[in-house]
Amino acid sequence: MDKAKEYIELINSKINRLLELSVQGIHQAAQVLADTLQNNKTVYVFGTGHSHMFAEELFYRAGGLAAIHPILETPLMLHDSASSSTKMERMQGYASIIAEKYGFSAGDLILIASNSGRNGVCIELALEAKKLGLTVLVLTNMKQAENSTSRHLSGKLLHQCADLVLDNLGDPGDAAISIEGLSSKISPTSTVMGSIILNAVVAQAVQIMINNGYIPEVFRSSNLDDGDKINEKYIEKYKKEIHSL
Repeated sequence: MDKAKEYIELINSKINRLLELSVQGIHQAAQVLADTLQNNKTVYVFGTGHSHMFAEELFYRAGGLAAIHPILETPLMLHDSASSSTKMERMQGYASIIAEKYGFSAGDLILIASNSGRNGVCIELALEAKKLGLTVLVLTNMKQAENSTSRHLSGKLLHQCADLVLDNLGDPGDAAISIEGLSSKISPTSTVMGSIILNAVVAQAVQIMINNGYIPEVFRSSNLDDGDKINEKYIEKYKKEIHSL
């Protein structure tokens, strides 16, 4: 059997399900994102492990919004120590340190991505953000959540701490392709589906802002001749407040 074709067809089927089931949620998330930017509030994006890539996907990206504040904490990412990051994402108390470091304030928006939605740091950060008056948008795998228990002392899963939830339509365990002779499935779907969902949210949010007469700041590819000139203006504006710039 052609497993490459099977995986591509699986992704295509999930995209079709996304169009059928999740357009309303994407539009709701887009409205919240547009409102946050139009009110000159801050948009944070956070994830641990592979989910940290969504913060990078929306940050400093050609065709992406300039006013995105990624939360990229090295101990929770993979490049320093992948095994250590797994331990760190389960640690209690880390989220309050992150909230203080990044200066959360009421009216801000935080997008928290976690495929499992069960580990402590993401749940704790969502609870801390809500306590501080932020809107909490979550990207997670609801089928996984239905088969999981929380690793946080609250007993809650991430989606239970959110104002709005985006489902990546994944399978439990994320990997989705079975191969005879191999006990574990391969080829996860959360990254490709999450990127599609979040870029759809951004596209719709920009349309909402334009309709409202608000022109959002959007990065241009630095490989286009006018890219550097346009981008330097945004970098200069945000470099003091966006840590990763």
